[in-house]
Formats: sequence, C-alpha cells, structure tokens
Amino acid sequence: MNATLTAAFVQQFHDSFVLAAQQKVSRLQATTTDRGMIQGASFTINDMGAVDAQQVTNRYGDTEWTIPDHGTRQALMTDWDLALPVDKNDLPKLLANPQGSYLESSIAAHNRRKDKIIYQALIDTVLRNTDQAGSFSPTALPSTQIILNGGTGMTKAKLLTARKLFRKNESDDNNGQELFITYDGETLEDLLADTTLTSADFLAVQMLQSGDLKGKWLGFNWIPYENLLVTGSVRSNVAWTRTACHFGMGENIVTDVGPRRDKRNTIQVYTSMSLGAGRAKETDVVRIDFV
Repeated sequence: MNATLTAAFVQQFHDSFVLAAQQKVSRLQATTTDRGMIQGASFTINDMGAVDAQQVTNRYGDTEWTIPDHGTRQALMTDWDLALPVDKNDLPKLLANPQGSYLESSIAAHNRRKDKIIYQALIDTVLRNTDQAGSFSPTALPSTQIILNGGTGMTKAKLLTARKLFRKNESDDNNGQELFITYDGETLEDLLADTTLTSADFLAVQMLQSGDLKGKWLGFNWIPYENLLVTGSVRSNVAWTRTACHFGMGENIVTDVGPRRDKRNTIQVYTSMSLGAGRAKETDVVRIDFV
C-alpha cells in the first residue's frame, strides 16, 4: 500500500528557464549624449575648436576675424536583429513557457550590442570633414590621447596620467564634465592587488569591503564592461566624458513572437533594432592600454 501511494506522488516541474549569467542592460548608453530617435541612414555631429581673444592695438583699424576650426562628423546607423526558433511540437511537452526567457535573453543581447557600438565609437576612427564641399575622411584618436601599455597591467600611474589629460584639456568636472571609465575583471584584479591603491590614503574602506570599483573614484565613474578590445595580450580600457560620444536610435528594440508558416509553424522569437554612435571630441576620450 505504501509503495503504490508513493508512486502516485505529484512531481513539481520547473516552469521557467534559468538564464546563463550575462549583462542584461546597456551600461554605456546613459553615459553618452543621447540624440534620441534618428531619421535616416546617419546623423551628424558638429564640433568647433577653442578661440582666444585678441588684443586691440589699433583703435580705428580693420576688424581682424578669428576663424575657429569647424568640423562635421558623421555617425552611420547600423541594423541588428536576432531570431530564436521554438519548435511548436516542443510546446505541449514543456510546462515552461520559453517565450518569456527567450525574449529576455534576446533583449539582453541587443543591449550588449549597444555598448559594443558605443565603446567602438569612442576608440575607433570617426568620419569628419571641414569643408562643405569636401568629403568625409577618417579621423583617428590621436596618440596624445592614448596611454600605451608599457608592458604593465592597469596601474595607478596610468590612471593619474588619464586624469591629468582631462585636466589639461579642460574636460574634467571643473568644467562641468562628468568622467566615466570602463573596467573588466583583469582591471579589477590589478587595482585591488596594488597595495598603494588599497591603503586608506588612496581608497575608501567601502571599496575594500565590497571588492568592487563601482561608484566614483579618482574623479571617474567606474562602469563594468567585459568586452574590451583585446590585441594579443593587450587590453584597452577607455575613459570619456558624457559629451564625448553621441548616440542615436533609428529603431529601438522591437520584439515579435509568432508562428513561421514557412517553417511548419515553428514559433519564432524575433527582435531587431537600428542604432549609431560617433565620437564628438578627441580631447574628451583617453584610451588606456594594459597587459
């Protein structure tokens, strides 16, 4: 009697999917100048160089014009999509509804793509022209804004050099700018292992307790990002201001779940988006290479 009763016990089935650990939201979009919804295949970013006042030495002489350096940059829009199939014959066999988890995973993938586009826009060349009749040509991040790896990891000296560059360029919080910097697991390991940084003289005790770099430190807002450019053994962090990168969406993440008639009514989870980003000022970006 006891054996037959236990055989009839109900089993609790899992009614959802456990998603793999992953970045689900865009961490970099909020650190840019958001241009909102973009109409067209690209959008432009206008820049203008600094000017100095000139001393007047002839009271009745001709006016002397100062022509600032003007430029127009072009950020190209790119299209992205992701389609995940769910066999309709599998649906009755599962108590779990895959559509919710599939959608969540798809949206997370698009948000990570946003960050990759922004990160690349900060360190890559940007199309720029200085003449209305001229054509756009690639403008690279100058060597003066790149801290070379020097055969070392992420060090205090590199961070201080980056901070110095923003100050020299009048691109720090003294000029109303907000500074951001990426970090990954390798960066975290290097900085937490530096005893000069983890002393009370350099770092808040809270950072030691949490083992994290989140929050503001050395004037930077630290943004966790695990998709740094890797060239051989060299990784590239980037520091920037909010005005350094312009970001726009042609189409925000659009989702659609439905049967594919041409695929035996397989349920398709489909997401798409269109976006673009471009660097606005070279002096507002510092690339930091480390081993």
